[in-house]
Amino acid sequence: MKFTDGAWLVRPGLQPHYPAEVHRVQRDGDALVVHAPTRPVRHRGDTLQGPLLTVRLDSPLEGVVRVRISHFTGSHARGPQVPLNPVEAPEVEIEETDGMVALHTGALTARLAKQGGWSLRFERPDGTTYTHSGFRSVGYVENGSGGPYMHEQLDLAVGENVYGLGERFTAFVKNGQVVENWNRDGGTGSEQAYKCVPFYLTNRGYGVLVNDTGPVSFEVGSERVSRVQFSLPGEQLEYFVIAGPTPKDVLNRLTALTGRPALPPAWSFGLWLTTSFTTQYDEATVNGFIEGMRSRDLPLHVFHYDCFWMREFCWCDFQWDERTFPDPAGQLQRLHEKGLRVSVWINPYIGQMSRLFDEAVREGYLLKKPNGDVWQTDLWQPGMGIVDFTNPAARDWFVGHLRRLLAMGVDSFKTDFGERIPTDVVWHDGSDPDRMHNHYAVLYNEAVFELLREVRGDGEAVLFARSAHTGGQKFPVHWGGDCNSTFESMAESLRGGLSLGACGFGFWSHDIGGFEGQPDPAVYKRWVAFGLLSSHSRMHGSTSYRVPWAFDEESCDVLRYFTRLKCRLMPYLFAKAVEAHRTGVPLMRAMVMEFCDDRGCDALDRQYMLGDRLLVAPVFSVAGEVDFYLPTGSWVHLLTGEERSGGWHRTHHDFMDLPLYVRTGSVLPLGGDETRPDYDWAEGVTLAIYRIEDGDTATCTVPGFDGAAETVAAVSRVGETLIVTLTGRVPSRWSVRLLPGDGEIVADPGASALTIDVP
Repeated sequence: MKFTDGAWLVRPGLQPHYPAEVHRVQRDGDALVVHAPTRPVRHRGDTLQGPLLTVRLDSPLEGVVRVRISHFTGSHARGPQVPLNPVEAPEVEIEETDGMVALHTGALTARLAKQGGWSLRFERPDGTTYTHSGFRSVGYVENGSGGPYMHEQLDLAVGENVYGLGERFTAFVKNGQVVENWNRDGGTGSEQAYKCVPFYLTNRGYGVLVNDTGPVSFEVGSERVSRVQFSLPGEQLEYFVIAGPTPKDVLNRLTALTGRPALPPAWSFGLWLTTSFTTQYDEATVNGFIEGMRSRDLPLHVFHYDCFWMREFCWCDFQWDERTFPDPAGQLQRLHEKGLRVSVWINPYIGQMSRLFDEAVREGYLLKKPNGDVWQTDLWQPGMGIVDFTNPAARDWFVGHLRRLLAMGVDSFKTDFGERIPTDVVWHDGSDPDRMHNHYAVLYNEAVFELLREVRGDGEAVLFARSAHTGGQKFPVHWGGDCNSTFESMAESLRGGLSLGACGFGFWSHDIGGFEGQPDPAVYKRWVAFGLLSSHSRMHGSTSYRVPWAFDEESCDVLRYFTRLKCRLMPYLFAKAVEAHRTGVPLMRAMVMEFCDDRGCDALDRQYMLGDRLLVAPVFSVAGEVDFYLPTGSWVHLLTGEERSGGWHRTHHDFMDLPLYVRTGSVLPLGGDETRPDYDWAEGVTLAIYRIEDGDTATCTVPGFDGAAETVAAVSRVGETLIVTLTGRVPSRWSVRLLPGDGEIVADPGASALTIDVP
């Protein structure tokens, strides 16, 4: 929300109050409590009337400072709150002189000036400034037409870029944008977002999380062009400043506070095919798709049934439509016998025609209006109500129906919707409706994910979720929502995924070919390559199927090639998935996240790093022309062996190719199975070695399905000799390939080391 009218004026109806000075600082254990009047205190009479702002500084985690700004402190804080992990309190040092007081925590210092007006600096260990809250940054704003607001403004340095704020499809660099933290079902082509996260990351080595589930509004250099402003209705505002110094360090600390992404099962990284949304299908159609994939030698790993597995008007009753699926349990068993996993679509809404609606009304499982009536709408399912997940009985009832589907053979759920949550309602636990609007997505996905974990076991739970908020990263996978079948929408989807990854969401997907409309064969084929080089890979549409032969035969060739490639990359991809699970650093990374010291990477949003070794630049044109940037050093094309140095390049690619480069100095483990993602990655592994320089050592890990390191390969070069050593489990078959170049060196059976002469 904007409060000012240019540099000098205030918008009509608003009266802002800013801290004029620091009147008193008190120490409360390891916290500082600051009292700041909003006018200078020249004599005792100036202490009468207010407002007086109270600012509390503490550290919940090393390298993180929490700032809570309050006007009235006696108001009851209605939930929900952002769920924070219990963490051990860090060692905090408080330093005070006549002119300042400082709170030191790890790599971050909050330094408050006690004289000369409001000035709160957040500093690096060397004393330089991350960011600063200064003159008229903190504000309590009276609103003549409604309740008050609180705001904070943190400085932006020259050349400082802001990223994140959830899954945003607008420009990747958020400077100049107005960003409303309010989940909406708005597609991928507007400023609206399915996954709003009140966190931003900058290229100056820190991040900021506003610790609230409510409608936080961000003015990213769009009210004061040298500041990020965030504001919220109410009497209090709390935020965390999270130190780096690198973006990875920031995400590590962020997810230590808000939760790490769970590790998805290995099978979920394979190819998913769906029925699409409104298309006609029955078991014969499904079998036709699966047989069509098999007869064309196209690997397929997960089949998804979209909405119409249930009867029309009955969503959700969790009952298979008996007209088209008379034997659902047998159908699922037959799919399992073909080696497939099964996913089905659900949402948290109960239509009035559902067999469950009257029961849900009678038992009080649905969201209510203030007068006690069930809140209903015709937008989506006619007369639908919304399950109230703050009611433990309603949650148990909802997941009980899903439990029956799991017993039948369903392996995963697509948890659609969760954004259209009204505010003119009363929640079972008394939650604030405005704050529950965004947080509902977390409760919904948590309920389904935890059921999967309980029934299928730890490490076997995976969703395809559309909505999220802070903490939602714990329940992967998330996908980008309703995109159009165009190159432009393909590019905006990537921007959304990179923005979400900058908020600690480790795993992300999108609809290959686009959701709305019928993609041109060129769009489909280019999107296939992008989709199979993403965290998770699903072909899905709205009114038309996404099987490749619906476009042309070359589409089958492209899909076959890139699906096989992803299966071979699984030892590497799953190792990076484990990293995402342990640190919050996403599998798909914006270039600035991996190369934070390279200013050429600051604004790149049409390419990304897949893990830390593999650079991907999707093709967004029919002709196949791509402009891409390679950071400093030497890079080798994974598919062709071509070598290029750092800098900007323009290349042309057919549908079987795209810019896909590996950093030299890397060891890339390539698996021996091109048909499945979930095989024994160590057995038959090929270690692709990309030019190790004299005196250097490079390593790679081949994990097991549980994420533990099964095999670790270390490659060192001494003069003209490469020494390759395996520790942990030593496979009976493994080999080495030196790149650029060709030829393969096979290790002796059972050998744990290999010595190679190199020119």
